[in-house]
Amino acid sequence: MEAGIIAAAGRGRRMGQEVNKQYLQLAGKPLLVHTLTRLFQYPFKELILVVAPGEEDYCREEVLIPYGFLDRVRIVSGGRERQDSVYNALKILSPETEMVVVHDGARPFVSREMIGDVVSFAYRFGAAIAAVPVKDTIKKVNEEGFVVDTPSRETLWSVQTPQAFLFPLILDAYQKAEQSGFKGTDDASLIEEEGKPVKIVKGSYNNIKVTTPDDLAVAEAFLKGE
Repeated sequence: MEAGIIAAAGRGRRMGQEVNKQYLQLAGKPLLVHTLTRLFQYPFKELILVVAPGEEDYCREEVLIPYGFLDRVRIVSGGRERQDSVYNALKILSPETEMVVVHDGARPFVSREMIGDVVSFAYRFGAAIAAVPVKDTIKKVNEEGFVVDTPSRETLWSVQTPQAFLFPLILDAYQKAEQSGFKGTDDASLIEEEGKPVKIVKGSYNNIKVTTPDDLAVAEAFLKGE
């Protein structure tokens, strides 16, 4: 049994808007609608949508009911940080779940093929994440703002979602992170903290996360191109 978790509890402060970025209009529909539509192309047995506390009713009224998603997803309230939010969803998954796919609600261009790829590799290696090679030269700097190192681009990848994990593996990693107080920057980092392998799967440069107003404009352009 494969389950999906959509992380949509972020406040999106960089958007400069009062409304959560998941609900901003993209081509006449809330951003989250585009993401959910893409995720429903994959045959998940269960989908859990994590929203910010207090936004449950708003999400139902603005997204789930108008676009026919109400009976197809379960809503759970998020926590203080993204990690807490995903953990809230993991804790209510069916014990029969074998595979979990975590995806950002603000990434509306995920494809069924991309989900299938990370799931396939996660069944083989336990954990797999979508990512793309970095295009720019990356500099590591010190606290004074001076360059201390220039890592080789051949070893650097920009991480995306979806990220897929065997359910017992990711649940155990989250439980141990809660006990130790470890905070990761993404779901895979909790697996890495346990010394377990994470397989990189080629994602797409179009699989952007809408974080700033400029990203929203790019997303509009992508939709027109499609």
